[in-house]
Amino acid sequence: MRRRIIREKVVQALYAHEMSGDPLEHVNACVLIGLAGNKPAHEFAKDLVEATVAHSADIDKIIRTRVANWDFKRIAILDRLILRMGICELLYFREIPPKVTMNEAIELAKLFSTEKSGQFVNGVLDAVLADIKKGGPEALVEGAVSKSGRGLYDGDTDTRIPRPRTRQQ
Repeated sequence: MRRRIIREKVVQALYAHEMSGDPLEHVNACVLIGLAGNKPAHEFAKDLVEATVAHSADIDKIIRTRVANWDFKRIAILDRLILRMGICELLYFREIPPKVTMNEAIELAKLFSTEKSGQFVNGVLDAVLADIKKGGPEALVEGAVSKSGRGLYDGDTDTRIPRPRTRQQ
């Protein structure tokens, strides 16, 4: 299954959770049900939703520093959710190349949000990625993982994939 479709479901789950306040288990069971037949796809989606929600406070701080001239609450809800998801991938999902994360987030913003959302998401994620490249992901938030492998930050070929750490762990 294509990761784009999985990420679309993740955005839908994040939106459902944000709007309803329902527990993640319930939201994941309802929204990610279509992925249940594909265990790797379902696990990736579930991990990404849970990590995004678990780290949303830290990720929101990062977003706020990149949008100093914007009132955070006035950022379109879908733009915020897509930014949270994209930054979560950049910080906590070692196996995903940053370029893939950026491209997927931009396309999702164009699909789900406003006409200019793709440019906005691109600008914010580009600034976050530049900061990560300067000081490593751990410079932005504790517990972030360094990326490695072909097409990632440091060119290391280690392909082990750690599961994202959540606050409960």
